[in-house]
Amino acid sequence: MDFSQAADLIYAELVHWSRAGIKLIPNLGLAILILIVFSFLSRWVSRWGVRGLNRVSHNVSLINLAGALARVLLMAVGLFIALGVLGLDKTVASLLTGAGILALAVGFAFQDLTANFISGAMIALARPIQVGDTVETNGYTGKVIDIKLRSVVIDNGQGQTVEIPSKDVFQKPITNYSRIGQRRIELAANVSYLDDLDRTQQVAQQAVRQLPFVLPERPVDLYYKAFGDNSIQFVVWFWIDPIKTSPMAASSEGMKAIKKAFSANQITLFFPTITFDLKQKMDESRVVSSKHLRQS
Repeated sequence: MDFSQAADLIYAELVHWSRAGIKLIPNLGLAILILIVFSFLSRWVSRWGVRGLNRVSHNVSLINLAGALARVLLMAVGLFIALGVLGLDKTVASLLTGAGILALAVGFAFQDLTANFISGAMIALARPIQVGDTVETNGYTGKVIDIKLRSVVIDNGQGQTVEIPSKDVFQKPITNYSRIGQRRIELAANVSYLDDLDRTQQVAQQAVRQLPFVLPERPVDLYYKAFGDNSIQFVVWFWIDPIKTSPMAASSEGMKAIKKAFSANQITLFFPTITFDLKQKMDESRVVSSKHLRQS
């Protein structure tokens, strides 16, 4: 085959391709139009679907997940229809096969990422926690400020946010302090052997019960735990609404109330005998000094 024959073959093939391309222009325009229509349709369905679900459900994570899935599915349908219009049916089958193989490969290569996405979807469905809950998980305690597919974001109350992978949250224990809406506070202390235990119990319970943040429908309990070397150990239990009062503030106010009530009723909160009370020693020194001055 000489050069002129090769050139004729190339020219004929280019002419064939150009004619085929010209015939394909209407279908190509239709395919592009289909993609544009499905793009707007997916956004519209996602937006209105989210609004409709907001009326019947307060699960923000699940609603956002449903909106994203609806948009992706509609765009995939539009892509397959456009390829069908272009006569690329075999390409559609190849894409589906390739997508399956690609998903399998990605699943093996990014096992942790896949596990986090699946766990995030399960958290959105099962709802063990919600935005606004105060929880303890994976060694962190704080308020849930966002639940994503890949992670859960917690405000630890110290000026930082902690982002925990969804897999760890879903697979490990979660303590939810907001689910019931009540939280028990425990205060521990020691009382002297010389004090009457029944009277001590009544004074402590009354002092805590008068605090404004203590739930009136729940009891204030005091239990004696053990006989110590120089004192009797006890704990006080009372209940608060964690949304209205922080546990730390409730513990602080409870300790102040018990100390004040015990001082008013001559009940001794025991401290170890080896404790050196500098203030007491200074007061004793002033008394001794004043006696010496009087005698002189």
